[in-house]
Amino acid sequence: MTLVRFDPFQEITALHRQVNRLLEEIYPWNGHEDYFFTPPAELRDNGEQFILKFWIPGVDRKDLDISVTRDGVTISGQYRQEEDKDSDYYLAEFSYGKFERHIDLPVEIENDKVTAEYKDGVLTLTLPKVEEARHKIVKIHLASDDKTVEAKAETVTNSADKQG
Repeated sequence: MTLVRFDPFQEITALHRQVNRLLEEIYPWNGHEDYFFTPPAELRDNGEQFILKFWIPGVDRKDLDISVTRDGVTISGQYRQEEDKDSDYYLAEFSYGKFERHIDLPVEIENDKVTAEYKDGVLTLTLPKVEEARHKIVKIHLASDDKTVEAKAETVTNSADKQG
């Protein structure tokens, strides 16, 4: 009978390699090795406009670049490391480098009227919708016969638009 030694560190190292291979297959870098981070976003619709928020704490506003088209928003920036040559790190878990995020919008916006606010690490963009998308209401009428139900759509303008 042969005695085989169990080396838990060898097993952990093999598992680590397998997880890294799996993650590379799921999230390929596609040539963007310098982009390490995708900031989380929140997009809300309040009828007249979209409110888009990005959570990017620790980024200086001079390191942010915001591009807005009629159908999407792209932000990019960089986390910079504070230079302190007089100290050694005992723990370093922060990541530094470039990031980029693009959000496609469900309807077109008036990109020349976008406003931005950056406070407490949250970038908030107010994106007003184009006039056609603001007050478009679609009513669905159901007509039925014995075996089928048919839906007919009708576009109705907002009553405030009819008065003004």
